[in-house]
Amino acid sequence: MMDHLEAMLRPPKLDMAPYPAKHILLANGETMVVRSASLDEVDVLLDAIDPLRTLDRDFYDVVGARLYAELLGWKRHRVRNEYCLVGVIDGELAGIVNGRMFDEKHGISYHTLTLKRGLRIGAHLFASKMEHHIEYLGQDEVWIVAESPIGHRRWMIEYPLQQKFSIQHELGGAPSWVLTRETYFKAKSRLVSGARPVPAHLLEKSYPIRKPDLRTMLIQIGETLEAKL
Repeated sequence: MMDHLEAMLRPPKLDMAPYPAKHILLANGETMVVRSASLDEVDVLLDAIDPLRTLDRDFYDVVGARLYAELLGWKRHRVRNEYCLVGVIDGELAGIVNGRMFDEKHGISYHTLTLKRGLRIGAHLFASKMEHHIEYLGQDEVWIVAESPIGHRRWMIEYPLQQKFSIQHELGGAPSWVLTRETYFKAKSRLVSGARPVPAHLLEKSYPIRKPDLRTMLIQIGETLEAKL
């Protein structure tokens, strides 16, 4: 039972349409299921993110720390209208994206974190997040910032996004860029992948989520990024 003070601390909620799960065939032949995460899965997501908060490589520390706080705030009912999508390969967590509804017509993109590099998993998940905002939440635009050069190339340049520097993103730092409905549908055929419905056996394998092996994940992240230098 919530006491009166706790009820006052929790933010009001908007109705949020569910994100229908989909599956994406990756370049290496593996299949990734993209689906909504639930509040009872937050702890395993936090365990996976935790070691990345000190990884001084491609801004994993900043993104990891902020995503950790956002998901913890979601679990503790301290963030308004937040959602989280996960990419899962054979039960193993491959990436996380999250955001929230600012209001009925405007969305806020929070973070995109890739745990398995080299397969455009981050790009697929970011596109799924935009799909959620525009097609399922029915929003007119999404406000976005990037915290790494890779993110800037993937989001601002690939779509391409429009500058909306009159809007200060709530993450601070750089002003907002915006994905409009028009921009999204122009880019959809190039950037949004996946098929629905997810076959039952694939969807079942996405539960419960397993966090990646830490050593394998850190080596893979390091090797991939070194190859880009």
